[in-house]
Amino acid sequence: MSISKQKILIVGGGSGMGLALARRCIEAGAKVIIAGRGQDRLRQAREALGNPAGLETAVVDIAREDQVSALFAAIGGLDHIVCTAADIEGAYRLLPELDLMAAQKVVESKLYGPLLLAKHGAPRLAASGSMTFVSGIAAYRPAARGSVVAAVNAALEGLVRALAVELAPIRVNAVSPGWVDTTIWAQVAGDRKDETLAAMAKRLPVGRIGQPDDIADAIAFLIGNGFTTGTTLHVEGGHRLI
Repeated sequence: MSISKQKILIVGGGSGMGLALARRCIEAGAKVIIAGRGQDRLRQAREALGNPAGLETAVVDIAREDQVSALFAAIGGLDHIVCTAADIEGAYRLLPELDLMAAQKVVESKLYGPLLLAKHGAPRLAASGSMTFVSGIAAYRPAARGSVVAAVNAALEGLVRALAVELAPIRVNAVSPGWVDTTIWAQVAGDRKDETLAAMAKRLPVGRIGQPDDIADAIAFLIGNGFTTGTTLHVEGGHRLI
């Protein structure tokens, strides 16, 4: 499926996987709206993408239903919705150290946010359109300190399957990345980011850590493949095998 001239909303498109996808979609001739909570990050993303004519930005907190509703009222009709947003700051803690507010932010950004995007976005989507959300390897290979993220990733995949049934023929899918070299690792591993990623690269069957473009490839496939829905596409370098 060609996405030339199609209209795609990418929530979380200001950095990492979302930014890589935005670049790919713009190069393919799509009109892209990247949305996120920070105006400065959106401005930097626009500059990184070369200020293309086919790019718009929108400030939104997807945990706020009034803001999500206003976003779609402003955007109008759409072909595809993608959400790569995740607020995990403070959530990677052992249970005795876990602050409930940090856990709630993960739930809001990775579960309630996608739910609200589906609620208010589905009426704006073409029947041939799609929604793609991002879960993660933690749902399958949880580690100490990662209980909240593991639980929310698993819940998101359950939501995807339910939405694929309820919103048909709109397609709803998830991508489950493995360890990908993005800024989020500064929150997870701190000063040990490089050391931690290098150690995992040695363990993975593919011999390297993922890059944002790897995930953008997978999302682009789900956007374009009209016979895939209710599916979680694993892009994790063989992590589930080790």
